Order: sequence, then C-alpha cells, then structure tokens
Amino acid sequence: MPSSRFDQNEQYEEETLTIVDDDGRSLPCYIEQSLEIDHMTYLLLVPVDIPVIIMSIDRDSDEELEAAMLDDDEAIAEIFDNAKAVLSEQNLYLQHTAYTLTATGELPPIEEDGVLTLDGGEDDDDEAIEEELQSLCYFYHADQKYGIYTPLTPLLFFARYDAENRLELVSPDQENLLPILEELLSEE
Repeated sequence: MPSSRFDQNEQYEEETLTIVDDDGRSLPCYIEQSLEIDHMTYLLLVPVDIPVIIMSIDRDSDEELEAAMLDDDEAIAEIFDNAKAVLSEQNLYLQHTAYTLTATGELPPIEEDGVLTLDGGEDDDDEAIEEELQSLCYFYHADQKYGIYTPLTPLLFFARYDAENRLELVSPDQENLLPILEELLSEE
C-alpha cells in the first residue's frame, strides 16, 4: 500500500505562508517549491496541518458502501461540532480552515482495512484516477453516518504572486500554466 510521501507531523524548518479564502478563513502552508519565470513567482504549497475530509456514508440496496464528500459550508457547519468532538477523542483537533478542513495532532498508523479508495473517473489518457483516504473515525448526526478521513497523498495548492505582489491560487489550465506546474512537480 502506498504511504504518504511525507510525515505530516514532522517538524519543518521550511518557509511558510498563509492563503486566505473568500470567506476570510486562512490556511497556513509550507512552500514545497518555488520557481520564478518572467518576474512572476510560482509556488507549490502544502498545508501545515493535516487535511481532513468528511463524507456522508450510506449503504445501497446491494449493501455496497456509498460515500459522498461534504463540501457545502452549511452542511459542514451543521455537523462540525459533532465531528470536532469525535475527532478530539483521537487526539486530533478539527479546524475550519480555508479551502479544506484541517486537524492538528498525530495521525494514527495506517491500517490497510481503514483505507477508502475513491474512484475519481479518468484522466486525459483514459487512466483511472483513484484517491486513497485514511479513515480516522465515524460518527452519527441526525441518523446519518459520517466518516472523517485524511488523504494519503499530499494536498497541493498551486499559487503565484500577481503584479501587485499579492498571493493568488491559480489553476494549471488558467493561462496555460500546466508546464510551470509540471516543472515545480518535477523538482521534487
């Protein structure tokens, strides 16, 4: 089973910066890589804290597991206190940060039967995209089962400083930035 390429609890002496979403929430990140091209600085960022995903879990008529990621702020706000309480029993402390929920604390060891594999469709080369998530805990809210997970691969953000030296998140598809992202990734 693949493991995370880094220990999310390891003490880093790397440079950090904070990204902020439209709602004013912040997310401290390590600068994994930086690259200057044409007087623009491009950055590959990874959250300082542990990224967390909450999923609603159902069983269909064939007893297959169906999981759906919660990404609506209202739905997250409704269950946040319960999720926070249950996660604290694992000595992990949930935070509603920018772009993703995060937790502080020490992750439990990865157990093979606690890994959820999500089917993410196919990439441009018709290759299957799968994401593996480590299960942290489960809880119920209003008769609905939820699971709290963390990705086994690092959550990366692609950013740059704009002409006014403000940090902005960018998409690789935006302005044909894919070659720059590939160069940042290849430097790892």
